[in-house]
Amino acid sequence: MGYWIIATLAAFYVKGLCGFANTLVFTSILSFTAANINISPLELVLGYPTNLIISWKERKAIDLKIVLPLAIMVIVGSFGGALFLKNADVTLVKIIFGVLVIIVGIEMLLRELSHKKVGSSKILLTIIGILSGFLCGLFGVGALLGAYIGRTTDDMKSFKANICTVFVIENTFRVGLYLFYGILTVAALKRALVLAPFMIIGLVAGMLSAGRISERVVKKIVIILLIVSGVTLILNNVL
Repeated sequence: MGYWIIATLAAFYVKGLCGFANTLVFTSILSFTAANINISPLELVLGYPTNLIISWKERKAIDLKIVLPLAIMVIVGSFGGALFLKNADVTLVKIIFGVLVIIVGIEMLLRELSHKKVGSSKILLTIIGILSGFLCGLFGVGALLGAYIGRTTDDMKSFKANICTVFVIENTFRVGLYLFYGILTVAALKRALVLAPFMIIGLVAGMLSAGRISERVVKKIVIILLIVSGVTLILNNVL
């Protein structure tokens, strides 16, 4: 249980600080001791209320022009995933997506370090948006989703408000899928109940830290987490 507590505290501290990457942290820590089939449903149950909390807290910054198209892409990605996974080399797909996430993350980091506000190509944003929905829908990874919203929002309040709202919609849909396929079990719900206090502690600590750390620093942390997400995605499927 010690690993689960550490993973929960670390994952939801990052969630409170940045608004995403909790799945990356949670899965990375627990992948050494547990199977994905046991990690994913538990992380979903713990993460769902955190997305609701952050979305409500930052509700004034929610932009439906950003949220609705991405939510649709994520749901379509979830539906198309079953068929795609039966006919494609998933390992290769994850590696390709990992490379894309790293490239986008490095480009965002270079733009941030240059201190220049540069407009993004609408075509590039559309491509990133489609790929982000596909990746999130298929594998539950929000890295490209973060890259897309990072390009379409001006501050961390807007970033966290919009990405968490998309996650609320995606989580609602995925809970239904997990229940339908029997992936979300009573055992997972019981463990989530035990870990819930640690989730709250991590989330509150992260949100309080976000208020004390420079927004520019937090944005750089988000970008670094994107790059780490891509590297992790590649390594998990190469090694």
